[in-house]
Amino acid sequence: MSNQSIQGAQKHRQIAAEQEESVDVAIVTVSDTRTPEDDINGIYLREELTTEGHSITAYDIVKDEPDQIEITLEKLVGSKARIIIFNGGTGITPRDRTFDVLDRKLEKRLTGFGELFRMLSYEQVGAAAMLSRATAGVYQGKLIVSIPGSPKAVELAWEKLIKPELKHLAWEVIR
Repeated sequence: MSNQSIQGAQKHRQIAAEQEESVDVAIVTVSDTRTPEDDINGIYLREELTTEGHSITAYDIVKDEPDQIEITLEKLVGSKARIIIFNGGTGITPRDRTFDVLDRKLEKRLTGFGELFRMLSYEQVGAAAMLSRATAGVYQGKLIVSIPGSPKAVELAWEKLIKPELKHLAWEVIR
């Protein structure tokens, strides 16, 4: 990456940080078994987001059923949330359907998100990282992020990809 490109990205981050004090975020855990009491990913993300000064506009747990995922997505894109984070359902088992629902809805894909996630995940789990269908993109003016449901994967995605760019991503979608 050229010096000019790096400076451009830094300038955008700076502008976004000045414009975006707090970002409205919705969290969706896709799971057939989790409850609000034992949803450690939902608990972790809510704590991390609020610690960073962001607002949680919605939190939901939905079964890994395409219609439930789609209904939740449509409800949330009509809300004030600017970023919607889905966790769970990104693998390749027959029950993993989050990616399939979201992928057909995304109007602009951030292919680099999934590529970077798998690269970082490879450092943790080796070749099994290829089983992840983590993705991100824009749908109806909202940034949609979809990450695996393993707690280590959620932490990795948050720490290395989402947290450092959250304000920048929120700003880019609406500028």
